[in-house]
Order: sequence, then structure tokens, then C-alpha cells
Amino acid sequence: MSRVLVIESSARQQDSISRQLTRDFVSQWQAAHPADQVTLRDLAVNPVPHLDGNLLGGWMKPEAQRNAEELQALARSNELTDEVLAADVLVLAAPMYNFTIPSTLKAWLDHVLRAGITFKYTETGPQGLLTGKRAYILTARGGIHAGASSDHQEPYLRQVMAFIGIHDVTFIHAEGLNMGGDFHEKGLNQAKAQLAAVA
Repeated sequence: MSRVLVIESSARQQDSISRQLTRDFVSQWQAAHPADQVTLRDLAVNPVPHLDGNLLGGWMKPEAQRNAEELQALARSNELTDEVLAADVLVLAAPMYNFTIPSTLKAWLDHVLRAGITFKYTETGPQGLLTGKRAYILTARGGIHAGASSDHQEPYLRQVMAFIGIHDVTFIHAEGLNMGGDFHEKGLNQAKAQLAAVA
């Protein structure tokens, strides 16, 4: 049995393409792997606070010196990090907002990229500690950006995943969704075909 952690980040609940892709992925994955456990975290419904002094204090201060706010921030980070550590498969749903990922997803990443837990520094540079995991990243984009200089999603998320030791990463892009004509249907159908192949 594998554990699958799904992270939703679309600000929209209705008419969200990334959420549609996530539903399709989970449905197909569960059909193929009925014994697997799927955990869903919705960053729009339950947003994670952005990195602040309380979280830094919770990480860096000795336990006896942490105040109540720092302890609360640390507990939240621990909960999110424990979910990632327990997962065998990570699924990130990331609509493109202004050429990059939603700020809610960035805030989540800031909570789980933790020195000594998901990565460590060595004499030869950083080393990811989450080896052996897979990641699927589902994006929804109004234009066509794959392979272009305007794509600040895939390069960033690939680097972040590698930084914590996840090198088996599959991107599925639904592109051209706001371009009119048949671009929307074509982009969505291509993404769905890729989903069916990997799930």
C-alpha cells in the first residue's frame, strides 16, 4: 500500500481546471491502486500562513525560549512536514498565476522545506532527504508556456523537488485554456490523456 498526498492550490472551487485534473487523477489512481491511502490538503480552504518571524523562531530558538505563537507555528509546520514524510506519492495541483505558482503553494513549500528534515547541508552542497518518492505536478494555464521563458512553474518546482530528494517528477500541463477557439478543449484533452497514461 502506498500513501498519496494531494495538495490543491487553486483559489477557485468551481470551474477550476486544476481541481478537475486532480479529481481525474485521484479517481484513476484509486481504480488502479484500490489499497492506497489518499490524503487531500486544500490550501484554498485551509490556507497556510506565509513564512514569518513566528515560524522562524519556532525552528531556530531553543525549545525553552519559544513563545506560544512560535510553538503554534512550529506545530503547524511539523504537521505539514509529517504528511510529506509519510507520503510515497506527492501530487501538486498548481494553476499558473502570473507565470508562476499560487502564493498559497509557495507558503506550503516554505513550511516543508526544512533543513535537517527534508534536506540537509553537506560539505558538497545540499542533499535531499526524501529519496524514493514520486511527484506528479498538474498545472492549468491560460496560455501556452511549456518550454518557454515565460514558464516559471516547471523549472522552479523541478528544482524544489530535487532539492528535497524527489527526482521522479512528472508534469502534466493543461495549456491554452483561455486562448479561444479549440485551444481549451485541445489542451484539456491532452492533459487528460497524459493523466490516464500515468495513473
